[in-house]
Formats: sequence, C-alpha cells, structure tokens
Amino acid sequence: MPVDVVSLLQELVRISSVNPDNSPGTDLTGEADMANFLADWLKGIGAHVTLETIQPGRPNLIARFAPLDGRPRILFGPHLDTVGVAGMIVDPFGGEIRDGRIWGRGASDTKGPMAAMLWALYESRDQLAEAPVAMDFVAFMGEESGQWGSKDFVKKHGSDYEFAFVGEPTSMQIVNVTKGSLWATLRATGKAAHSSQPERGSNAVMTLARSLDVLDRNLPTKLATFTHPVLGHSTMNVGVIRGGSRPNIVPDLAEAEIDIRITPSLASSGGALQLLKDSISALNLPLEIVKPHENTPMDTAPDHRMIQAMLAVDPKVGLAGAPWFSDAAHLSHGGVPSVCIGPGSIDQAHTIDEFIDIAALEEGAAMFSKLVKSLL
Repeated sequence: MPVDVVSLLQELVRISSVNPDNSPGTDLTGEADMANFLADWLKGIGAHVTLETIQPGRPNLIARFAPLDGRPRILFGPHLDTVGVAGMIVDPFGGEIRDGRIWGRGASDTKGPMAAMLWALYESRDQLAEAPVAMDFVAFMGEESGQWGSKDFVKKHGSDYEFAFVGEPTSMQIVNVTKGSLWATLRATGKAAHSSQPERGSNAVMTLARSLDVLDRNLPTKLATFTHPVLGHSTMNVGVIRGGSRPNIVPDLAEAEIDIRITPSLASSGGALQLLKDSISALNLPLEIVKPHENTPMDTAPDHRMIQAMLAVDPKVGLAGAPWFSDAAHLSHGGVPSVCIGPGSIDQAHTIDEFIDIAALEEGAAMFSKLVKSLL
C-alpha cells in the first residue's frame, strides 16, 4: 500500500492505460491493467469491486463501500485511459519526481485527480460503510475517444446516483458548464481520370476545398448566435483534410474532419448535426456527412447541494466553465448531475512532457478529504 498520495500517483503513472484508438504510440494499450490494479487496491480498503466489460479487454470499474440500500449516493469518477505517448520527451510510464513535479502520461489527465480522490477515500476508509451519503469510486474506460464507459454506466446505473464528481485537471475549480462537440467527416466525390486529361474527370479535392470555403464563410456566423454567458459561442474547426492517391490521378474522393463545439443553447435548438445538415442543404454543397459523433454539453445548476458542499471546503474553490467535453456531460445528460474537478492544469494534459505539481496534487487530495469528511 502506498504511503502517501505522491507514491500512489507514481504507481498509477507506471501502469500503461493508453487508449488504443487514435495513434497510441505503444503496444501497451487498454485499461485492463489499470482496472485490475485499482480493484485490488480498493478491495484492500474495504470496497466491493465490480469490473464491467464495455469492449473486449476494456472494463469500467465500480467500487462501493456501502450497499445499495436507498441512502443518497454520489460517485467520484475519473477515467482509466490516457491519450497516446508518441513523441513524449519524458518517460511516459516513469512516474519520475523532479523539480517538485511528477512526470509521465496521465500525471495531469487524469491519474493525478484519480490519486487525489482515492487518497481521500483511503483516509476515511473505516467510516465509509456507515456514512449517511454513500460514496462510490467509479473509473470509466474510453473517455479519450468515444466515452463508451460513461455512456454505458449511466444507462445501467444512473438511477442509483444523486451526483458525480468527475476527475479532470481543473486546478480544483468546479467546472459545472462545458461545451459539447460534434465530430463529423465531410465527404466529396468525383471521377478519376489521368492528370494529363483532367477535363475527363471531376476533382473531388477541389470540390471539397471550394465547399469548405463556402461553409466556413457561412456556418460560423450561425454558430456565433448560440451563446452562453460563461462558455461564449459555438464554433467550428476544420482539423483534417485528405484526398487523392497520386499527383497524376484526378482524385475521385476527398474528406475533411470537422469539430463543432456546442453550447447548451445550440443543443436545445436541435443540435449541431441538424444545423450542419440544414446549412449544407441551404448552401447546395455537394457534401456527404459521414460518421457523425455528437457529445452533449453540460450545464449543472450551481445551487446543487453537492456543489455547495464542495464550495464550502476551501475558499480557493470556485465555479468555472470549460470549452472541452468529458464523461461528466454524458452522466449529466443521462440524469446524474455532474461536475469536473481535480488537481493539475488542463494546460499540461496531453503534452509531450506531461506533469503535475506535487503541491497541487497534495492540496487536491486534502480538499477531497475535507469533502468526504464533511459528508460523513
């Protein structure tokens, strides 16, 4: 058993839990090893642990310290996976301590918040079974790609919970509002021909480029009308373009991947996908929408009693908004009011030299411990 939250985080960083999707940069992928380590650790402090397989070799972990007996129930919920490790200039699985920091993949996002939550539960382990508010620890797979873990969990277990504190690096600010997102591929098709006779073909790359230019001059204006007092307005970004195979062939296929960030007002007005479809139709653009994936925004009321309990822990804790999305949005959408909170800065997440300041980690653990003890 680790002797403090620092050594616990070092152990977590040394376990690879890289999401296998989207260029992991290592063969050591998947969440199983992390879930198994946590299962043993949590059993050691009195939890009843269940692993629920969501995809082959990729489970959610659910740890309960008290039975499902009708008492109010909350969860502490970080995600198990990290982004890939390609190009990192520190040992991604080293957990090295240097310059007052712990270095490695996940140190900030989101094994640091995970360690702080775990340590708070550890410090109150002997009282959790009899607490008037049951406190579970739930760790989700797949947050860094499709958020399948939180989506599955809230469908199966959401009715058991009053609230969720989702572990993300927020500098211990309570993020109660976030944007959602629509990721979609826009496809243009054409007709292949030899480049010496381009008039015999139809260039899909040029069709896509012209269409994107028209879309970019029109859709952002509409998106800007969907505003939020904290989050600002909805936005669009063209992140990836691909097309063609050789310079001497007129390309018959080209695709672009776009990211539309969704404010709550856009979500309540029909959503980004419908707005994208309507815009493409109104502008008469020769584009097909392929594989759209929409993540809901989150807007949790600040007067919820669990938010108020966290605000009372320390005067430095406050409310904040964020342009990114997380498991918390899916839990909220499924009926479990949620916020994101944890030590560490989002500025260090996903970086080639990811780290967390030890002082921030210890302060986060202390704040979570105060919250747990206040609920006892």
